[in-house]
Amino acid sequence: MGLIERLKTTLAGDDAMSRRYFVSNGFDGTLTGIGVAVGAYLSGVPTGLIAIKIGLGAAVGLGTSGVWSVWEIERAERRIERMELEEHMLESLDGTWIADQHVETRRINAVLSGLGPIIGVLVPMSAYLLEAAFLTMLEATLLAIALGVALLFVFGAFLGDLSEQRWYVAGLRMGVAGIVVAAINLLLPG
Repeated sequence: MGLIERLKTTLAGDDAMSRRYFVSNGFDGTLTGIGVAVGAYLSGVPTGLIAIKIGLGAAVGLGTSGVWSVWEIERAERRIERMELEEHMLESLDGTWIADQHVETRRINAVLSGLGPIIGVLVPMSAYLLEAAFLTMLEATLLAIALGVALLFVFGAFLGDLSEQRWYVAGLRMGVAGIVVAAINLLLPG
């Protein structure tokens, strides 16, 4: 199974940890994207291209953080699990299916952890691609907020559906966070 298929299967399947990393970091990235959009507008950033460059910097930082931190966290946690298992089995698990699965799980978790915030930042920032040709900076910023809130709604609806909650209520709960971040940014001095 290829990496893309494995990622899809992981998100929709039983791998709660990978899903948790993806959604949690996607949530962080989306809120960051909304904050960057509002901050860029309020700071007088003159063009959408500059706002996108700022957003790309945030996406690189959050994506790298997601991959690197989870890679190291999972390395430590899987090593602990493996050492405990080896202690009980009284033999090394080097070269076994279990050792291979630990590496594969770590890889998938790290990729999803980094992918979540990159998507989270890039979706709202994509509104600035329409600036100058179709939208003013204010309109692009409002669209960025709307795209971010919509993505948060999707994250919430996804989790709500998986956990057999009312998906639309779960989506609304997550979407409200984007509105709160935009409002707080408006209230900041400056």
